Amino acid sequence: MEVSVSSPSPSPRRSIAEKVFGGYYNGNNSHKKRGSEAHDDDSDGGMELMEIGAERTKNVLILMSDTGGGHRASAEAIRDAFQIQFGDEYRIFVKDVWKEYTGWPLNDMEGQYKFMVKHVQLWNVAFHSTSPRWIHSVYLAAIAAYYAREVEAGLMEYKPDIIISVHPLMQHIPLWVLKWQGLQKKVIFVTVITDLSTCHPTWFHPWVNRCYCPSQEVATKASQDGLEESQIRVFGLPIRPSFARAVLVKEQLREELGLDPNLQAVLLMGGGEGMGPVKKTAKALGEALFDKEAEKPIGQLIIICGRNKSLVSTLESLEWKIPVKVRGFETQMAKWMGACDCIITKAGPGTIAESLIRGLPIILNDYIPGQEKGNVPYVVNNGAGVFTRSPKETARIVAEWFTTKSDERKTMSENALKLAQPEAVFDIVRDIHELAEQREPAKFPYLLTSSFTSLI
Repeated sequence: MEVSVSSPSPSPRRSIAEKVFGGYYNGNNSHKKRGSEAHDDDSDGGMELMEIGAERTKNVLILMSDTGGGHRASAEAIRDAFQIQFGDEYRIFVKDVWKEYTGWPLNDMEGQYKFMVKHVQLWNVAFHSTSPRWIHSVYLAAIAAYYAREVEAGLMEYKPDIIISVHPLMQHIPLWVLKWQGLQKKVIFVTVITDLSTCHPTWFHPWVNRCYCPSQEVATKASQDGLEESQIRVFGLPIRPSFARAVLVKEQLREELGLDPNLQAVLLMGGGEGMGPVKKTAKALGEALFDKEAEKPIGQLIIICGRNKSLVSTLESLEWKIPVKVRGFETQMAKWMGACDCIITKAGPGTIAESLIRGLPIILNDYIPGQEKGNVPYVVNNGAGVFTRSPKETARIVAEWFTTKSDERKTMSENALKLAQPEAVFDIVRDIHELAEQREPAKFPYLLTSSFTSLI
């Protein structure tokens, strides 16, 4: 569970560093009082930073950003796995340090991302144009020079023993801060990559203790980008334990969810925002899954529309020849996936990984250029699904899977289960725990040696 820091709530950026560092600010020992916002006791800030000792609960800071749902989902999966595996031995903080502590453009990455993926060619240009190391290194160095003190404050507030990054832009600046504070060999820093195949080079940083890769393709890229073999582990994509370890019975789920127990079911997803050709695909499925000669359905359809309320209303207003369930934003995806026989979705890594765990053959109908493009061959080449952007072609494939080509669907289901890695998140946290055990009995004060900003 996410734990709040008990110190008083600061006013914006100016007092954050003062709260965290106490009176020791900007690399010198002059106590800077700012009226009532300053500490009454000069020693309070220093004493707060001296919480040390091998016996205390270790702090784990997970750095994420809501640029797509996958980063937060991975962060929360790691948090839950730590709690299941190690209980109170670790205290976990899931934080968007950029949004909480910095200014533009870092504090608005979520808005910028959503804008660009809606104008997908703009995202494609941004992804590839920033791939060369000399370009993104200069960009990140410039941001570090401007916002280093705020990032420093964000990191130091939580006194992390372990920092986990689940976002490609959250390696460089925190690692530079740790280096200049003399904490690089004391604080464990790991990266958990949340892209299945196509990765932006900013994921790979040579200073990390571990880089957890979801596939061998990503591990190969990490090696080519300069990481040592000892830094790389291939465990899979972290999926929340409640999903990965759920024991589900399809017949029981269909009864619980109000589905027809005798009809095969297809799950159509439009992501969190209900994007993509959901309406056209749903209508095509409504026609293809109805046997006109026998005048009866050969399948049923579940549509997850996410936060797109307009899409929910539109689909609910249509007349259907087959059983159809229209849902908005769902929190019980494990059950809906478990009740179905195949899935139609865009090539988001989290949804793909969850579908594999449930053994669902996948029809990919879209992808975001850049990080999701490689997910298509990952699924298709491993025999776990197909790719088509045509709603009619999609509907035809599902109809065949439910009738004349049921063997093909079953083979793809078996391939999906072979590709699935439901224990990935536990493999990751256990390996991090081993790193932490190797550091014990490490005792170090969170007393800053110098200001990072004074050195750049």
